[in-house]
Amino acid sequence: MFPKPRQDLVPNTAAFERLPLVKATGFREYDARWLFPDEINLLGMEAVGLGLTTLMRERGVPLRIVVGHDFRSYSSAIKAALITGLLAGGAEVHDIGLALSPMAYFAQFELDVEGVAMVTASHNDNGWTGIKMGIDRPLTFSPDDMTRLKEIVMNAEFGEYDGGGRYIYVPDLPERYMADLLKHPKYTRKMKVVVSCGNGTAAAFAPEVLSKLGCEVVPLNCELDHSFPAHNPNPEDLAMLNATRDAVLEHKADLALVFDGDGDRCGVVDNTGEAIFADKVGVMLARDISALHKNAHFVVDVKSTGLFKTDPVLIENGAHTAYWKTGHSYIKRYSHENGALVGFEKSGHFFFNKPIGRGYDDGLVSAMAVLDMLERSPGKTLAELKDALPRTWQSPTMSPHCADETKYGVVDQVVKHFEDVAERGETLAGQKIRELITVNGIRIVLEDGTWGLVRASSNKPELVVVVESPTSEANMRAIFAEIDKELANHPEVGEYNQKI
Repeated sequence: MFPKPRQDLVPNTAAFERLPLVKATGFREYDARWLFPDEINLLGMEAVGLGLTTLMRERGVPLRIVVGHDFRSYSSAIKAALITGLLAGGAEVHDIGLALSPMAYFAQFELDVEGVAMVTASHNDNGWTGIKMGIDRPLTFSPDDMTRLKEIVMNAEFGEYDGGGRYIYVPDLPERYMADLLKHPKYTRKMKVVVSCGNGTAAAFAPEVLSKLGCEVVPLNCELDHSFPAHNPNPEDLAMLNATRDAVLEHKADLALVFDGDGDRCGVVDNTGEAIFADKVGVMLARDISALHKNAHFVVDVKSTGLFKTDPVLIENGAHTAYWKTGHSYIKRYSHENGALVGFEKSGHFFFNKPIGRGYDDGLVSAMAVLDMLERSPGKTLAELKDALPRTWQSPTMSPHCADETKYGVVDQVVKHFEDVAERGETLAGQKIRELITVNGIRIVLEDGTWGLVRASSNKPELVVVVESPTSEANMRAIFAEIDKELANHPEVGEYNQKI
């Protein structure tokens, strides 16, 4: 019988080598993320694989699963341990090797396989590992799925299975994935594109695909290097955006496309070197797409700009937008279940449903949507398309540290504080509160449309803060000052990763 995972083991001990270590906090809202080896060891990853087969049996899902890994020094070893657990649980494992997350999602369709378990820590710092999982394509885990998996693994509810599984190595999945993307017609507009990959996994695929589609590619940090010597591969990281800006200006490029560590997100820098936050990119794409698909329905997360509701072009095109919980799994599922044409998440996860895409997030598909928009706008630069939007002043995503064990409690207290302010009719940043949206943390909307969001991160020990104003930079900074002042009252909240 496989031993029950422990949470108190430490590396370089006999017990660490003999027993599984799995910290329960690694089972997050919809993804799994651990620090390796401090929060999970290889035997612990075997336990997760065994637990995943147990969950699939409970749900009546055939035990067939795609497995891939991102480009980190330890990811292949972690994947091997995960596969050992899956095979012990009787699964048929389709190993696609080094892969992007969207490549694994594509493989579910291409290989006609129900499940996926992609070993990746996405854009997290080195030392992190994790798994993006799903058993109902094109969806990834819901909180209910993750909660049940956590119960199975932490309580060792594995059961006894007769016989092992089956291992199938798929040697050509990357080529099949790229061939599928290259069915798209070549671009006729000449476009010089900086392709910024931060030495992450997308570097093995994105430059080749975009070059074959007709772009003049200027590679930036496209040599695979799991030490990430330049910066983390994260399109929301200012270090990555600043390096990309410099490359755009140096090469006089038309734009830059910026990919995260596992290739399911794409950031954008315009021809002037200015980064366009992903939610503004979403509004630009929604304008372009809603002109082709009248009365289009979109879904966006609560971190996103208010322009999705107020933009005059979207209103004229008959577009409808719903706000929903932040998180790639939430937006993917809500878009799928509600028949949205596209789901946009501020972090850069975009979900194109039929007839545009298959419903999962793919940074290269998002990049191609941006290029399509430019192709359909001859004579206009990306900066001009951006400047055609109504102006707002918006912060980047800011993340003060807050431990996983306390972050949800802190957010609950912050929500109550601002609810009390609203109930008493007090002003905030010199204005009355117009609306409080509490579907995911709290989004405080003031009279002039200025808003601020506080929520708990779904996959890291931190909070998430975003602010925006349609009227002035001063009002944007004023709402942030109110939020920052409240967070300072909570000793559990630490330093920000970046701050306006």
